[in-house]
Amino acid sequence: MAAVEDRHWWYRGMRAIVAALLDDVYANQPNLRILDAGCGTGGNARFLTRYGSVVGIDIAATALTLGLRRLPGALSRASVLDLPFADASFDLVTSFDVLYHRGVPDEQQALSETCRVLKPGGRLLIRLPAYEFLRGNHDRAVHTRRRYTSAEARALLEAGGLVVERCSYINSLLFPLPLAQRLLERALPVFEHGSSDLVLPRPLVNQALSWPLATEAAWLARGGGFPIGLSIILRAQRPA
Repeated sequence: MAAVEDRHWWYRGMRAIVAALLDDVYANQPNLRILDAGCGTGGNARFLTRYGSVVGIDIAATALTLGLRRLPGALSRASVLDLPFADASFDLVTSFDVLYHRGVPDEQQALSETCRVLKPGGRLLIRLPAYEFLRGNHDRAVHTRRRYTSAEARALLEAGGLVVERCSYINSLLFPLPLAQRLLERALPVFEHGSSDLVLPRPLVNQALSWPLATEAAWLARGGGFPIGLSIILRAQRPA
């Protein structure tokens, strides 16, 4: 992650999508207090500083060591199951590909902690991997416990006491490519490998793959959504 997340088309495209959903409600509000819950190596936390002051937590010590090079003093070690913050501390909590992980055995506990640290009227922006039938080599490499449908993700947040404002599949225009990859992995053992998909492509390929996600971000910024995709993104609010 640390090696590629500033340049890889997927990370850059996902940040454009995040901006589309946050600018909708936080345009010209650069004074939010933000928690990036599961901050990894810090790229997203640094991106979020455009909206205010950011703190990040992660359980992986190596990730935090790398992330602190991006945001010195802003990241600390903690679990999303037991957030070390007072009630009603944050205007915004982000959770990017965290609750699906086998290190989070109880999503409802994590969401309960999220609600607790959100101010009344505060928001959660969360991204999750979609569809169990897309499970493949990448999931084994990154320790995926579960993949979701949009209905399951929405129900999960609503059961946690949040009101879902936006819900859409994303990474949709490129959906046939990962679908074909997963089918090949299952049909032909020669395609089996133990590594993640997040390898930086050649520059021209990296640039070309960024265009579909930029198009998706523009459509989401106009209030649109997608009926299928590799991931799901939801924006939800703690009732005031």
